[in-house]
Amino acid sequence: MNRTILKIATGLALLSVAAPSIAADLTPQSVNQVNVTALADGYRTSKLVGAPVANDAGDTIGKIDDLLVGRSDKVLYSVISVGGFLGVGSKLVAVPYQSLQISDTKLILPGGTMAQLKALPEFKYSTR
Repeated sequence: MNRTILKIATGLALLSVAAPSIAADLTPQSVNQVNVTALADGYRTSKLVGAPVANDAGDTIGKIDDLLVGRSDKVLYSVISVGGFLGVGSKLVAVPYQSLQISDTKLILPGGTMAQLKALPEFKYSTR
């Protein structure tokens, strides 16, 4: 009986110490409202990955391999596969997503050339 009372008292004491920190973790965070009507007209990443990238002359200069968000700057980047044939011998490079323009059929990198993209440092995915 004494052990049961001791266990209950210990549990209550621990709960009273931990409760304020638990409550602090449960405070609501501010969330910004999104215009869902405007967002519905946006582009899904699942549709952008694999899409061709062209320059303003209409020449295909690569294709979207993936889209990444930087850890520190929260900027969206496009990983573009350049060169090669059927993915063999291609090189991955990263450019800021905002540098691309979206048309109905492809992504456009204004003023971009395949040579410029090939000259960029190669992007390698983290193994984490």
